Amino acid sequence: MDILISLMVFGPMAAAILSFIIGRKSRSLRDRFVWAVVAAEFLLSLLLAFGPEMLVKIPGICGFGLTFTTDGFRCIYAAIAAFMWLITGLMSPEYFSHYRNRNRYYLFQLVTLGATVAVFLSADLYTTFVFFEIMSLCSYVWVAQDEKAGSLRAGGTYLAVAVIGGMVLLMGLFLLYRETGTLMIAELADACAGKNLWPAALCMFVGFAGKAGAFPIHIWLPKAHPVAPAPASSLLSGILTKTGIFGILIISCRMLVHNELWGAFVLIIGVITMFLGALLALFSVNFKRTLACSSVS
Repeated sequence: MDILISLMVFGPMAAAILSFIIGRKSRSLRDRFVWAVVAAEFLLSLLLAFGPEMLVKIPGICGFGLTFTTDGFRCIYAAIAAFMWLITGLMSPEYFSHYRNRNRYYLFQLVTLGATVAVFLSADLYTTFVFFEIMSLCSYVWVAQDEKAGSLRAGGTYLAVAVIGGMVLLMGLFLLYRETGTLMIAELADACAGKNLWPAALCMFVGFAGKAGAFPIHIWLPKAHPVAPAPASSLLSGILTKTGIFGILIISCRMLVHNELWGAFVLIIGVITMFLGALLALFSVNFKRTLACSSVS
C-alpha cells in the first residue's frame, strides 16, 4: 500500500514529462493520456480512502525527509482534488482547442496535481511547505497562460503573493521548530502545550491565508480568475484555495488548540473576508470575477 502514496504524488509529475513528449507528436493522444492519468489518480485516491491508515517516510531530503500519511481527513481532501482534476480534464480539450502552448499547460497541470495531493497527504509541515511552494509556482503558469498584458499582470500579482507568503510561512516553520523541536503534525498538540507560539502561528497564517484568499491577501483571486482559462479557474477556486484552509486548520487544531484569542482572530478575519468577497461579487459584471469573489467569501 505504501507505493500508492508515491504513485499519487510523483506519478502525475513523471506523467507530466511524458505528456509533453507525447504532445509534440499527437495532441489527441496527449489529451487522452492526461485524462487517463487523472482518472488513475482518482482511483488511487479511492483505494487510499478505503485502505488502512499508513505513514510513509522518504528520508534524506534536507535532513527532514518527506513524510506522508493517509488518515480519513487527508484522504477526503486528496480524493476531492483528484475528482476536480478529472472533471476539468474532460472539458479541457474542447476549451483549449483555440489556445496556444497547450503542451505547457498540461505539463504544469499534472505537476500541480501531484503537488496538491502531496500537500493534503503531508504528515509534517516541512513536507507541506515543499509541495505548497511547488504547487504555487507551477500554477502561476495557469494564470499567465494567455501571455497577454492582463494575464501577465495578474500572474505577477499571484506570484508575488505566493512567494512572499511562502517565505513568511517558512519563517513561521523556523520559529515553530525552534520552540517545539518537531514539525510532525500529529506531535504538535503535545509539543505546543504551554508555549508562546503566536509569532510562529501568525507567520504561518500569513502564508496559508494568502493561498486561501483571506483578507487582506485576497487581491490575487479577483485578478487571476478573469484571465485564467476556465478549467484553471475552477481548480484555483475549488482546490488550491483549500490548501490554504488546510494549513489554517493545522494551526487552529494542532498548535493553538482551544485558544480563545486565536479563535477570535480567525473569526474576525473570516467575517471580514466573507463580507468583502460577497460585496465585491455584487458589483462584479464579469462571471469569472464573480466566481473569484465568491471563492473569497
